[in-house]
Amino acid sequence: MERDKTLLQAQHISMAIDGRQILLDINLQINEKQIVTLIGPNGAGKTTLVKVVLGLMKPSAGTVTLRKNLRIGYMPQRLHVDNSMPISVKKFLQLAVHAKPELIEKVLDEVKALHLLHSQIHSLSGGELQRVLLARSLIQDPELLVLDEPVQGVDISGQAELYALIASIRDSHQCGILMISHDLHLVMSATDEVICLNQHVCCHGHPEQVSNDPAYLELFGKKQAAALAVYAHNHNHSHALDGEVVNGEMLNGDHSGHKHG
Repeated sequence: MERDKTLLQAQHISMAIDGRQILLDINLQINEKQIVTLIGPNGAGKTTLVKVVLGLMKPSAGTVTLRKNLRIGYMPQRLHVDNSMPISVKKFLQLAVHAKPELIEKVLDEVKALHLLHSQIHSLSGGELQRVLLARSLIQDPELLVLDEPVQGVDISGQAELYALIASIRDSHQCGILMISHDLHLVMSATDEVICLNQHVCCHGHPEQVSNDPAYLELFGKKQAAALAVYAHNHNHSHALDGEVVNGEMLNGDHSGHKHG
């Protein structure tokens, strides 16, 4: 019998807070080695849905089922750093997960941020901080990685690099990924399935399919949606964390050929 590849299944999730409907009858499934991206406008309920599937919030209705003993890595949308309390990247990661130094160095190297090991957290750029947070989410070798707007505060070139890195992490760790993003055009080559959310599921499917769906076009506007649909960030160079071009390697993170259930 073939092993069940389902990591997470949420069925008929609804959430109301103070009489206001946040989520309505949401179904979501994530399988091994599958990247699922939630998109939608501000207030669509994306972060609330993530908190529900992580068990941080109890839904008004519906159920969430996780694979037994599922290891989950979580990268929050923001990290508030107190500048009056100096702390190095190494110490920050040790405090967060009580990890051994060699493991900390391994995950920082994986996200191309090992050179930041002794840097102060408050001195990091947006792209550098996001890579450190991504490294922290990888320390437990997760089977499911949950990323809440992982490119928050990163410039456009850095965003493309981070999405390509996330796609490569899926391949190297063989994990499933649930990701929130505002930018369909940047995640199109680094995701298998897109769910367009606006309290309810407006549409879902392969990125190209969603970008042409009438519900998506209505939600984001035809002009913007058309621009997103044709955008591709396939280029023959890489950027440093500050966005500078550093070499001529091909980095496209293209996983558009992946199939999913």
